[in-house]
Amino acid sequence: MNGQKLWTRVAVMALLVLTVMAAEGGKAEKQGKKERKSDCGEWQWSVCVANEGDCGLGTREGTRTGTDCKQTIKTQRCKIPCNWKKKFGGECKYDFQAWGECDLATGKKNRTGVLKRALMDATCAATVTATKPCGKTPKTKLQDAKKQKKEGKKRERAQMD
Repeated sequence: MNGQKLWTRVAVMALLVLTVMAAEGGKAEKQGKKERKSDCGEWQWSVCVANEGDCGLGTREGTRTGTDCKQTIKTQRCKIPCNWKKKFGGECKYDFQAWGECDLATGKKNRTGVLKRALMDATCAATVTATKPCGKTPKTKLQDAKKQKKEGKKRERAQMD
């Protein structure tokens, strides 16, 4: 009986050793595959192109080089935010200063923007300048006139009650 237990133990140990060896062999093969993947170049992505209009959901195309690469071209979904200024590139976002004083010679006012953020692989100018025509009447005057009208109506209602 002791002989059978001994053989059983030896067989179990042999099985464990074979299992460990097989697992290590599998790891070596996987590392080899990873090395082959590194032969491929880095993905180079194009700019995002919206499906409809200038902003919203779209796609970008990626390419890479390499002799053993299975995949050299692929497309990826992307999104261009609609609230970004298209004038300076739909993939660049700027922090703008307050509008400057009105230039009477040109009838326009300017402000400068400093690059805040750019979408992946976008080429953006570090600073940009925006111009717009000078307004004829400032908004504060319009707001003051509206307040006076409302106050007048409140007084009329108070007198009627």
